[in-house]
Formats: sequence, structure tokens, C-alpha cells
Amino acid sequence: MQRAAALVRRGCGPRTPSSWGRSQSSAAAEASAVLKVRPERSRRERILTLESMNPQVKAVEYAVRGPIVLKAGEIELELQRGIKKPFTEVIRANIGDAQAMGQQPITFLRQVMALCTYPNLLDSPSFPEDAKKRARRILQACGGNSLGSYSASQGVNCIREDVAAYITRRDGGVPADPDNIYLTTGASDGISTILKILVSGGGKSRTGVMIPIPQYPLYSAVISELDAIQVNYYLDEENCWALNVNELRRAVQEAKDHCDPKVLCIINPGNPTGQVQSRKCIEDVIHFAWEEKLFLLADEVYQDNVYSPDCRFHSFKKVLYEMGPEYSSNVELASFHSTSKGYMGECGYRGGYMEVINLHPEIKGQLVKLLSVRLCPPVSGQAAMDIVVNPPVAGEESFEQFSRESVLGNLAKKAKLTEDLFNQVPGIHCNPLQGAMYAFPRIFIPAKAVEAAQAHQMAPDMFYCMKLLEETGICVVPGSGFGQREGTYHFRMTILPPVEKLKTVLQKVKDFHINFLEKYA
Repeated sequence: MQRAAALVRRGCGPRTPSSWGRSQSSAAAEASAVLKVRPERSRRERILTLESMNPQVKAVEYAVRGPIVLKAGEIELELQRGIKKPFTEVIRANIGDAQAMGQQPITFLRQVMALCTYPNLLDSPSFPEDAKKRARRILQACGGNSLGSYSASQGVNCIREDVAAYITRRDGGVPADPDNIYLTTGASDGISTILKILVSGGGKSRTGVMIPIPQYPLYSAVISELDAIQVNYYLDEENCWALNVNELRRAVQEAKDHCDPKVLCIINPGNPTGQVQSRKCIEDVIHFAWEEKLFLLADEVYQDNVYSPDCRFHSFKKVLYEMGPEYSSNVELASFHSTSKGYMGECGYRGGYMEVINLHPEIKGQLVKLLSVRLCPPVSGQAAMDIVVNPPVAGEESFEQFSRESVLGNLAKKAKLTEDLFNQVPGIHCNPLQGAMYAFPRIFIPAKAVEAAQAHQMAPDMFYCMKLLEETGICVVPGSGFGQREGTYHFRMTILPPVEKLKTVLQKVKDFHINFLEKYA
């Protein structure tokens, strides 16, 4: 190539127009001849291919943002291009993203975040003093009085103190130590970090992680990524998705043949199933973990979302403490919370925390080391977490407005509405929505539809949900993405849309389901 370029450059001196043209033509012809003689190189193979990539990453699946959501995105683009559909919008009922569904941010939280982000506003009379007080406290604990600085890997100290004080209040005086609090990038970051430090061994000694079925797909995804062994225990659908300790015993005994069960994950309130564990159930689970020497992971991100008047949230930490020192001093427990759910719905800030108790001191050092690799969670998310655990209280300027803006009562109404309307549809059964943000109804799929799904190389409930999306614009997640007993079919749908839109969604699902049954009868 260099020689060819030099040949082309040869006629650079002053020439007449005619001699210039002949010279250029001659040089170009010679350059072309050189390039023809030179052997053509084959294109270099890619270093990273599906065959050479990390097989654990390839094994990861995350149904909440899986194929059906990608299809929803394609349909939205088609609608934008003017392609006619039997609907005018895609309703993304696949994920618990409150503000994307129209929920308004809590004013006080956004005021404090605005003050922290742009401290010049601290001089503005437009902001209440209780918001300014919190913002100043957070900023004074940040390097350079700025959210833009790194924090300690474990999180901003004063925020961890506020989290500990919140846990103590929530649990009726059961003490929480700020040194056991780790601020995280959402609850997901904490869960994956703890699992990372727990998984070890090979062959039959490889760590087994017990997860509920149905489960939140984060768990199966992280287990796949870490090449751990997934140990399923099934929730009792006939008993409102209750957790049965005898089922835990079955699962752990069978797992011992091929792995070392070391971790037990509980989601309470349940996702996708919406059940709220009773205190007696939690006591039984803690005793089982103590008996089987299992590390407990309590995913409690929906702790504020309890709707059934017969149910109450009990934290694993509180119950563990009240069971006495034999348990409270020995059972290792990590519990998780987040800014994304509850009444606040601040998913985008990616704020969260985990409280880890009874951790061996040397392991605590290893955990902090692992956290330090990612430097720190986003400090803005940490600040949002602080406001969640330290909201306005009676007597403060913002308390009245903060109380008015609570969405929990409205969510309770939507939970009951969803349950009642689904149970009016032939071929759909929905257990009571005791908590969380989702319905997980069981759907009847006729044999002909199962055959059609197999012809499309789809799970039957994926086929159902894809048809629902294509015909109504409603995006829900098939139950197969969460796990379910063989021969049963479900989908998960959020209850977050505004009431009138939710009614429209439920009516469309009803009409679709009746037509689906008729078509494949």
C-alpha cells in the first residue's frame, strides 16, 4: 500500500495540464497493478464469539427484560412509523417501575435531592427548612460537601447511621449497628455481592442456593453467572403461595446428593406472587436455617407494600432477635431494601442497602474489600435512600404534604380490583394480592394452543403473552420466566397503572383470554 501511494504521489511538481493528466493516469495504473499483485488478506476472526465467550454469562436469563420486552420495543417503533395496529399504545405492565406508569415523585424526596445536587438552592425561600436540614447533613458528610465526590465503599457514614436508626424504629427497638449497614446500587447489587462471596467449591461441594419458585429472575441470573447450583423450593399456590418448611426439607435433602446447600433466599412480600409471610412461617424458616446451617438472604424490598388487612410485615431481623440468643447470635442473615418500591418508586436513583449480621470478622473485611472494587454506590442514590429512611415526621413543615402524597392506600385498592376482575374471567385464577406490586394469575391454556406454541418453539405461556402483546399492546411477563410447577401456566402483571388505565388493561386481558380459549378450543 505504501508503494502504491508513493507511485500516485509521483507527479507532484509543476506540469502542464496535459502532462499532468498523463502522469497521474500512468501512476494510478502502476499503483493498481501493484495492488492486484499483492495477495488479499482474509478478514481476521473475532476474538469474542458466542463459542469463546464466558459460558456463565451466556447462561444468564432475565425474563423481566427478555424477548417479550424486546418485541414490545419493536411494536412501539412501528406505531411511531404510523404502522396500523389494533391498539394505539404499548402498555408496559411487565415491570414494577412506578413513575414510568405515571406515579408522581414524592415532593419532599425530590426537594432534598434538588438541594443536594445544586446547593445554591439552600438559600432559596422556595424550599422548606426540614428539607434543607437533611440536605445540609448529607452534604456535610460528603467529600468537598458535594454529591459528586466518592464516598466510603460501605457508604456515607451519616446515611448508614440513619438506616440503622430506621431499622431500630421499624423493629420496635431491636438495635441495628451502622457498621453492619452497607449502602448498595439498588437491592440487586447487594444480593449479587453477598452471593458472590458465598459461592465456592466444585463438584458435589459446589454451593447450592435455595430460591423460591416462582422467583424473581435476578436470583437465577446471578446463580448462573456465578456457576452456582440452583436449588428450587416450591411455594404452595393452593394455599396463597405459602412457604412450607416441609418443602424446604425436601429441597435441601435432594440437593445434598449433588451440591452443598449453603444459602436460603426468601422474598417477603413475594415477587411475583405477592404473598406476605406470617410470623410463624418466618420463625419456622429461621429455625430451619439454624438447623441446616444455612446463610439467610431476606429480600424485603416490598416491606411497605402490604395491602391485606389480615397481613403484617415482619422483618427477619426482628423475628430472629426475638427468638433468643441461640438464634440471634448464630444465624447469619443479610436483609435488603431499596428506594425503588414502597411508596417512593424511585427506581432510577438505584439506591439501596443491606444489613448483614453475625458475619465472621474476617469475612467482613473480605466483603468490604469486594465492595471497594466498585469504589462506592452512586452517592445520589445513597442520598435518596437516606430520605426514604428519614422522612418528615409529625411537627415538621413538610409532614402534612408528605402524608397526603402516600400512594399505598391507592395501591391496596388496585390490588383488590385486579384480584376481583381476574377471578371473574373463565380460565383465570388469581390468589389474593396481599402485598408487593404484581398479580401472578394462573391461566388455562388449551392443548391446541400448547401445540401451536411448540410449533413456534415457545413455552406455552410465552406464546400466550406474545399473542396478548401483538393483539392488545399489553406487555406482561410469562410465568415460565419466574419458574412454575410443570403443567401450570401464569403471567406476571404490575398493578401500578392509574386506576382507569388498569381497568382498561384488565378488560382487554379478559376479552383476549376469552377469544384465545375459543380460538384454540
